[in-house]
Amino acid sequence: MPSKPAARNFRTPDASRRSEQSRRAILDASMELVGELGYNKLTIEAIAARAGVGKQTIYRWWSSKAAVLLDAFTTVVTDPDYEAGIPDTGDLEADLKRVLRATVDEFTDDSFEAPYRALAVAGAGDAELSREFVERLMEPGLEVYTRRLRSAQEAGQIAEDVDLGLAVEMLVGPFQQRWLNRMGGLTYEFTDSLVELVLRGLAPR
Repeated sequence: MPSKPAARNFRTPDASRRSEQSRRAILDASMELVGELGYNKLTIEAIAARAGVGKQTIYRWWSSKAAVLLDAFTTVVTDPDYEAGIPDTGDLEADLKRVLRATVDEFTDDSFEAPYRALAVAGAGDAELSREFVERLMEPGLEVYTRRLRSAQEAGQIAEDVDLGLAVEMLVGPFQQRWLNRMGGLTYEFTDSLVELVLRGLAPR
């Protein structure tokens, strides 16, 4: 009589791991496709096909392509390897010039610029998306500048009565305006001049 085959050890599939792999694939696909196709041509169907999942898998987690892209981009900019913050060397002008030059590099890199621009433009016509975009992406970035200016104010490099929130807007507002409207291009010369001009207005009298 033939011997009885040994029992096979079937492992229970890890649903949570499979789910996370699908989620990651969807986020990666949305970032790739918005760069290749642009936001207007980006669709849930295209994201699903690139990620190798069904449309309903995407709709189970997100309500729209904008929601997918917002999560994808937020994941990128909050990755532990993504450098955030402004150094405090004691030289405020040099520190601000350094970080704004790095920001020029980011905003002229297609992999960063395409999704960020898509979200900024889409948010103009979608109040809820705009609120989340500001809350999750813009406000944390502005707070980084506020902390650095506060440190400079405490060191006597900025006038005591300066509204730091307004000061940050003076720094990043012209940058955002030039980038969003494609006005004249983003250059190191532009950001260096911007820092010098703003700091002259913030200096103690």
